[in-house]
Amino acid sequence: MSAVISALPGEIISVDPSTGEELGRVPSYTTDEVEAALARSREAFAGWRATSFAARRALVMAAREVILGELDEIAGLISAETGKPVAEALAMEVAPVLDLMRHFADSAEKMLRPRRIGIGLYSLFGRTSKIIYHPLGPVAIIPAWNFPFSIPLGEATMALMAGNSVLIKPSELTPMVGVKIGEIFQRGGAAAGLVQILTGAGDTGAALVKAGPAKVMFTGSVATGKKILATAAEKMTPVVLELGGKDPMIVFEDADLELAAGGAVWGAFCNSGQACSSVERLYVHESVAGVFTRMVVEKTRRLKQGRGTDDDVSVGAMTSEAQLYKVEEHVADFVRSGAVIETGGRRVEMDGTFFEPTVISGASNEMLGMREETFGPTLPIAKFATEAEAIELANDSKFGLTASVWTRDAAKGRRVAEQIEAGTVCVNEVLYTHGIGQTPWGGVKNSGRGRTHGIDGLMELVEPRHIHLNRIALLPNAWWFPYSRLAKETFKAFATHFASGSMVRFSRMVPLLHRRINEVKRSGSEGKNAD
Repeated sequence: MSAVISALPGEIISVDPSTGEELGRVPSYTTDEVEAALARSREAFAGWRATSFAARRALVMAAREVILGELDEIAGLISAETGKPVAEALAMEVAPVLDLMRHFADSAEKMLRPRRIGIGLYSLFGRTSKIIYHPLGPVAIIPAWNFPFSIPLGEATMALMAGNSVLIKPSELTPMVGVKIGEIFQRGGAAAGLVQILTGAGDTGAALVKAGPAKVMFTGSVATGKKILATAAEKMTPVVLELGGKDPMIVFEDADLELAAGGAVWGAFCNSGQACSSVERLYVHESVAGVFTRMVVEKTRRLKQGRGTDDDVSVGAMTSEAQLYKVEEHVADFVRSGAVIETGGRRVEMDGTFFEPTVISGASNEMLGMREETFGPTLPIAKFATEAEAIELANDSKFGLTASVWTRDAAKGRRVAEQIEAGTVCVNEVLYTHGIGQTPWGGVKNSGRGRTHGIDGLMELVEPRHIHLNRIALLPNAWWFPYSRLAKETFKAFATHFASGSMVRFSRMVPLLHRRINEVKRSGSEGKNAD
């Protein structure tokens, strides 16, 4: 029921996964067309990099106004192409990216201001150092289909504010949303070639990476991420990879169980569980596991599932039929392995790619659905006895994107959070921090490399350059040629006195330093006289 790669050569058909109805058709860019687009992007970059931050801000804010003027239309398109409820499209995609656009439009100039560096005792020699930030060039953005609006639009905004041009290759499952992003920037006044949308399947994305953009920002599977790394290595293209997760949630016995249960249900089933930061492993203290599981099951059974256009629907269709098959495989393995399906567990008998929100008890880390990313509406629950065991279970994964810890004891929450191997750990919160543009987003282990969002994400989109200035260029340096016995003595003093960072100790070597500089100076004068 999801997008069909092509009914005709060179064409992609977008389909509403909740009905199977065709939404539209887009071209599939060829390798030659991708290379031509990259050439146009380089031309656009040459002009855009020289623009002021005020001009960049004007474009981003104009594009933001376009979105504000079409909130319902945009949210409806996101819902239609992904299957998620319209309310969720507004809450989890449109509103967060509008906040991100405003934040970076207002703050990028300050973040990228030249930065003075303290260089310790070297400053006594009249030296100063600073970092300046240069844009990279054409940035290729290859987002996933689960958040087809907020991910590429947010990354494009940051790239543009840093002075780069942008090429977006939307997922073949959500191409119409990608085309809409291009229209938004065009209507906002973007120059020709500055923001380009290259629709197509995997071969289009591969061609874009191979063409050699200045940087690649990819969100998707580990398998595809490895292919991108291998291709990017051919031209030494830097990459940022966000490759999914298997995110744990730890609930201690002293947690507010009602609050935690609500967080677990939303964290597991929003976007039909198709979020890289979804709760995919829930660990509950054994003393409250029974009552907590019953609370979760009760809340899950109250969720209404159906078409995302219905206002009271909380769980929509899955975007990808292939992903639905994977959910079925994981649920079947849970049953075979001895876990218990508390509610759900089946594909919904209706048009579209719907799978019931599923709560599973008796799970353990050896089961397939606790080790591999499910990316669907399942919530497996396991028990733990001690704090140390909870941390061990949470870290027993090849992924490390986000995690959450639930407890009324703030000190314990921080203590446990600091020991969990994940890019983001929330205490008494879950999943939503991708929506905070000010905070960094990214993972460890197989969850990826690099960061998006926050100042760390902005720094991924510039090249830092170091400027070192000698303000008193009157004398040679003591470490210049020629070497001598005095040079050796001076260098030893550098190691023992200067490198200590102590002004007192440095003062002891000043006479020696003076003699050595005079030696170098005399050597230069003698050479000049010899000429």
